Amino acid sequence: MLRTIGPSFVAEIVSTAVSKKNIYGVVLCVENGDNSLSQIYGAGNLTINKPYFIASVTKLYVTAVLLKLRSINRLNFQNKISEYFSEEILHELHLFKGIEYSKDITIKHLMSNTSGIPDYFSSDVVRELTAGKDQSWGFERAIASAKQKKPKSVPGKKAQYSDTNYQLLGKIIETITNKDIHTVFKEFIFDGLNLEDTYLFEDVSDTRPAPIYYKDKEIRLPKYMSSIGPEGGIVSTAKESMIFLKAFFNGYFFPKEYFKELKDWRLLFGPGLFFYGVGIANQPIFLKELKNGLIGHWGQTGAFSFYHPKTDLYFTGTTNQFYGQNVAARMMLKIIKNIK
Repeated sequence: MLRTIGPSFVAEIVSTAVSKKNIYGVVLCVENGDNSLSQIYGAGNLTINKPYFIASVTKLYVTAVLLKLRSINRLNFQNKISEYFSEEILHELHLFKGIEYSKDITIKHLMSNTSGIPDYFSSDVVRELTAGKDQSWGFERAIASAKQKKPKSVPGKKAQYSDTNYQLLGKIIETITNKDIHTVFKEFIFDGLNLEDTYLFEDVSDTRPAPIYYKDKEIRLPKYMSSIGPEGGIVSTAKESMIFLKAFFNGYFFPKEYFKELKDWRLLFGPGLFFYGVGIANQPIFLKELKNGLIGHWGQTGAFSFYHPKTDLYFTGTTNQFYGQNVAARMMLKIIKNIK
């Protein structure tokens, strides 16, 4: 069977990670399916109970809500987004080679990043935010920005990561439920799982989450983080992220047989090299097993929530660094290699 992982082994991995350049705090929670392994460690300026921005890991929570709505027949993934948005919003949202495709886009296209709708989160936006220029975005501004950019393909043909897709999905959820996304997350996820330190960041004066780092600089972006709800606005802890992650993969929100449909992997080359399915990501870790990697999601803050089916290991936590994904991936890989 699998080799056991001693507490000192995981603690050493976390301590080593926080010694890397520009990594000022790390928290890692690792568990297996039967809970015979359950360890959590923090190092640097992060404790195990410190809330942090999970950023795009939020997209897993959106996926959970959409799958729940599907399971109770409130939506179909083939539904056209024209059912939920006005002509004004859709007009020239996807204009490719002079042809308007906006009304052909489905919920599945949005979830799988195959809508072709451009990403508002451009290099210019990244440059401004990492320079400390805090600013509010949100739905209207994201849509207006996307309309100024050119799509690279017709809907359904290519995968292209786009945060704009999840801004749209958030509005679709609000329309279907007739509730704001804050209330939906709370009622569909947080309350049922008794998550006391997990919430949607909305108050710019809220200083509970750990500040994010960009290289050697601490950046505070309360206006931005409070404006991107369904795309990346959730705050959580490593332990509560683990509770959600296990619920997601074990039938709490939706029938487990739905997973087969989610694994429609398309290769993405940005914002990193990984596969994207329908609302979930697949991060390869071995060349020989390209599509059998870590399944879950990354966050731009260095946050991660992943399940590795082959070893039945679950990982949650953060390196709290804008470009800290490599350090996080190495931590998970070391544990996987030790337990194989």
